[in-house]
Amino acid sequence: MRLELVKFIQLSDRTVNELREYLEIESSLLAHHLQVLENVGLIERRRSAADGRKRFVSLRHENLPQLSHIILGRNILFVCTENVARSQLARGIWKQATGLRARSAGTKPGKAIHPLTIRAAHRHGLSLEDSTPRMVPKNLGDSTIVVTVCDAAFEELGRDRVDAHWSIPDPVSLGTDRAFDLVVEELHERITQLKGIKQ
Repeated sequence: MRLELVKFIQLSDRTVNELREYLEIESSLLAHHLQVLENVGLIERRRSAADGRKRFVSLRHENLPQLSHIILGRNILFVCTENVARSQLARGIWKQATGLRARSAGTKPGKAIHPLTIRAAHRHGLSLEDSTPRMVPKNLGDSTIVVTVCDAAFEELGRDRVDAHWSIPDPVSLGTDRAFDLVVEELHERITQLKGIKQ
């Protein structure tokens, strides 16, 4: 059952309710399995920044290097609320890691990319060309893989429009270079798991 749970959260962070429904088990038994996985460092739980009643469960990929890579299509869109930090960095990391272009967008786009995002990109050798914040397209098309990197954007779009959700803390709210560097590190770890690219 724990192996099934790990497979289910390999690509996308999931809420506790999603896990319970997927595994069709009681909350107490799920809590036991989650505690075992957390104790050995395979998962972590984060409270949703958009809805404090929810907790997202994510895989700690760095502790599962033997886990097979996931294959995604070429047409990938990273989404956060304002499209000024996390989604822009994810797009830059994707291009650096795969050599392929990606898009980024926001559910409520800001006016300009955040200055600390630009500094973080420079420190990590990321290209953020054409980085004006944009609105999520109304018609995404069946071939677009949508990855939300912000809890609020995930709530706004809804699970039926999102292929993967990564619950990543907002570095803008902290406003430090270190917060942005931690986001880059986490995004790099997650994107590394998406190594295989479907032609």
